[in-house]
Amino acid sequence: MNAVAPAVSLEGDDQEVTTATTRLTSSHQHAANGHTAVNVANGHSAITVVSDDEQSPSSEGNPVANALTNAYCDSVEKLPQVIEVSGRSRDGGPGSVMLGGKVWFVKDGCGVTCAVFTYLLVLYAEFVVMGVILFPSNSLVYSIINAVIFNFFAFLAVASHVKAMLTDPGAVPKGNATKEYIEGLGLKPGQVVYKCSKCSSIKPERAHHCSVCRRCIRKMDHHCPWVNNCVGEGNQKFFVLFTMYIAIISLHALIMAGIKFFGCMDSQWEAECSRFSPPATIIMMIFLVFEGLLFAIFTAVMCGTQLHGICNDETGIEQLKKESPSWEKKGKWMSIKAVFGHDFSLAWFSPFNQPDINSGKSPPYLYHV
Repeated sequence: MNAVAPAVSLEGDDQEVTTATTRLTSSHQHAANGHTAVNVANGHSAITVVSDDEQSPSSEGNPVANALTNAYCDSVEKLPQVIEVSGRSRDGGPGSVMLGGKVWFVKDGCGVTCAVFTYLLVLYAEFVVMGVILFPSNSLVYSIINAVIFNFFAFLAVASHVKAMLTDPGAVPKGNATKEYIEGLGLKPGQVVYKCSKCSSIKPERAHHCSVCRRCIRKMDHHCPWVNNCVGEGNQKFFVLFTMYIAIISLHALIMAGIKFFGCMDSQWEAECSRFSPPATIIMMIFLVFEGLLFAIFTAVMCGTQLHGICNDETGIEQLKKESPSWEKKGKWMSIKAVFGHDFSLAWFSPFNQPDINSGKSPPYLYHV
């Protein structure tokens, strides 16, 4: 089978970019993320880069989930935020910066507000646990042990949040759908790649375009305003750790609040209960219990959902779409290692250990047809 050297033509943002070879007449079709690419050009077999207008995640057959998903996606579409690797966006809107080439930060007012609010909630819990519950306790050993445990997990929770917020979630290089880049991929017959018409990127398999970040994110699970970032291939470990540690300190605070409450009922308030007045102490304890219950349930469910998706090798978007996977699913253990980066060790639980997400990765961008 003879073939001439590939010829690449680039015809605009929403046009096909084709590398065609002569003397081949077969045609192939390939569906990925709900789109079909036909690699035929002018009667010849071709390797095609097709504009990919991705649809919002849907949950067909479940009207409640579908309504919630559509409401979320509609609200996200209206946000003005734009992601850029550095500097400002092309349309003059806010962007993200890479500080020193290492830190990813999304300049989104809503996300920054949610992130700051998260830190304030942790600080409030810290104040009530230490100043109202532990310091007035008559048992020094009880106070020291619980203070160490609570502060240890609170520190890990905050560190995990910072890492989830400031780590690149797996953004595809923006605007790389150029003639030179496509020629450098070394495409072969039977391979198809997709171009995102929104950010002009060559789109890898399982990547999705985030309307908040305005970037295609590898293995995007969802965009979380609480961490002011997408949850994707690069930072899912840190998001899982964040939800797990918040659930732990919330449960711990609830237990200590319960012990404190019942202990104060059987003791003299001024001597053993609190340095604050009874009304002030009760109000602060009520807010702590409400905060603990709310976030213990929310983060525990979120952590469980994340782990379930990881074990099934599915992202949240893929679960909502309910489509047959176009990729070869990994086993549970391999999927967990793909997120946490290596064989099991204590480093799995450390927000300071960056997983090696590139180990064992299939070739980027290419779809086989």
